[in-house]
Amino acid sequence: MRFLCLLLALSACGASPAPQFFGAERHEVTLGGIDFVVFRKGDRAEVVRLGYLGRAARDPVPALMEEAVLRTTGCRVRPGSRVTGLPGDTGEARYEIDCG
Repeated sequence: MRFLCLLLALSACGASPAPQFFGAERHEVTLGGIDFVVFRKGDRAEVVRLGYLGRAARDPVPALMEEAVLRTTGCRVRPGSRVTGLPGDTGEARYEIDCG
């Protein structure tokens, strides 16, 4: 029960950036029925997926995250630059971006 209360409290807070992205531009976008928040700071972007997704629904998320960066910043993700906190994580990712 305590875990559920904590989970609900954290989900109500919305997305906040990693410390490296404090002061970043914040953008919100919905793609494929999934809500994302994109933080852009210079030539880097962080994408946070909002809401819960079951394992089967997570497969398209990495591509949608890259699309979220493009749509909100106008910049393309540099190939191979994706970094996640946990291997295979679809809740958060950081990218180097090319705006040239």
